[in-house]
Formats: sequence, C-alpha cells, structure tokens
Amino acid sequence: MKFKILIPVYNDWQSVFKLLENIDLLISNLDHEFTVIIINDASTHDRDHQDKNFKNISSIKILNMKINQGHARCIATGLKYIFEKENFDYIIPMDGDGEDRPEEIIEFINQIQNSNNKPIVGSRVKRSEDLIFKIFYQLHKLITITFTGKSIKFGNFTCLPKSTVEKMINEKATWNSFSGSLSKVESNFISIPSTRGIRYHGPSKMSFYSLIKHSLSIISVFRKTFLIRSALFIILYILFIKSNASIITAIPLVLLLIAVYSISNLALRENMDEFDKSLSNIKNIDTIK
Repeated sequence: MKFKILIPVYNDWQSVFKLLENIDLLISNLDHEFTVIIINDASTHDRDHQDKNFKNISSIKILNMKINQGHARCIATGLKYIFEKENFDYIIPMDGDGEDRPEEIIEFINQIQNSNNKPIVGSRVKRSEDLIFKIFYQLHKLITITFTGKSIKFGNFTCLPKSTVEKMINEKATWNSFSGSLSKVESNFISIPSTRGIRYHGPSKMSFYSLIKHSLSIISVFRKTFLIRSALFIILYILFIKSNASIITAIPLVLLLIAVYSISNLALRENMDEFDKSLSNIKNIDTIK
C-alpha cells in the first residue's frame, strides 16, 4: 500500500526532522511505500539544509506556501494536493512536533485490514499538558457533544482512505476545521487509543486561546444544530432563573451569546472558492529525497 504522511509546519524544523528520523526507523520492517508531504506555512525561519539520509522513506516533498494560512488550512491544502497530484491509498496527517507519536502509525496500519475502507482516528486517552489544561480540554469535549451531538475525541492524527479524502476536499468545512469536517462527511470510524506525546523541542503551542478557537471551529461546522440547541437552552434557562435573575445568573447567557457570535464569524471561514484555489498559494516545491 502507498501511504502519504502529511505534516504541516511553521518554523519548527528541528522537531520535524526529528519526527522524520523516528518514522524512518519505525517503518524499516514494513512492506509498504511511505512518502512524506510537508506543508511549510510560510515559515520565517529557514530549515537546516544539511538534510538527513533517510533510508526507508521513499520521498520527501516540502510545499512552500506564499502566505501563512494556519494549521487547518495547511492540512486542507495538503489533502487537495495529494488527491490531485499524487498516487496513494491512505493519507496520515500528523503534527510535526512529536505530540502525535509516530509509534501509533503501526496501529493505524494494523487496523486497515478490518477497517472496511473506513477512516481510522486516534482518540485521545492521555494528554501531556498540565491539569488545568486537561480540565478545560474535557470541558471542550462536553460542550461540543452537548451543543452538536457529536463526540469528537480526535484531532488531525488519522489514517484516511482515498474515498474519505475525496469527500473532504469537496466539503467546505475542511477549509475551517479538519476534525469537524471529518465528522461531518463520515459517520463511522475505526478508533485506536492515542496518547498525546511530548514535544521534541520547545513548549506546546496549544494555548487556551488556541483550544477555544479549535473548539468553536468544530462547533461552527454543525452550527445549525448548535443554534437550535442554544435557543432551547436559553428558553429553559430563563424559565429556570426567572425568580432569581441577577447579574451572576445571567453570566451563562452572556457567554452563550458570545459563543454564538464567535461561531457565526468562524463559520465564514468555510469558503469553497478559496479551498478550490488553495494550490495557487504554493510558491514552490522542494524535493529533499
């Protein structure tokens, strides 16, 4: 089988090449073809030109973007490029910093035989952040399932068959949220337990602001359901607090209205015209193997 590993990167070249070294060792005994597509999101730091000698990865291409477009759109651009330009059976998008552990690629491959061409996702069972961040992450999952009816426990680290990739590049939500779009176009997944790894270099780039934006972006994919459930919540909550109305009891309503406004704005990022033209943002392509 032909696997394409899709890695977005912004400046973190040291981590990416460490990841490639680990993947190269990991796949040494696998009878499959592995190639890597790196989406360089207009990095401001040049990569080390003393590239490593990879023995098992068949080829490595770096797609250099003209302008910075963010993590989700880099992955969307990569999916479109691979589908239209490359020969493949599966795409494995993953972060390039070590937080998506390369060891779990083996488990993806082991599940393919019984997957019946379904996407395979890495469901988070353990994270490496501090306790407060973990609490807020669980809160994010609770809010998502409450207001959308979708339990989304995975991120970018997945194994996508060609049929799923085709659906995703024809879905405008992919331009805004990878996991939200995947949940929209596919109703059934194969799930493997996935432990969040520790970054190879530097602190995690997932801040509280990034987590909030990530959560709201997912919800925006299912905004119709969100708006209906929000309206029901507002009605029921007002009835519940009508005899004890105060500034404090009004806080949940204010937060929900802020969420509605934010989600409405994030939904505007779903632009199929921009997605269709995304390959025009490729400045050039470096082949390093």
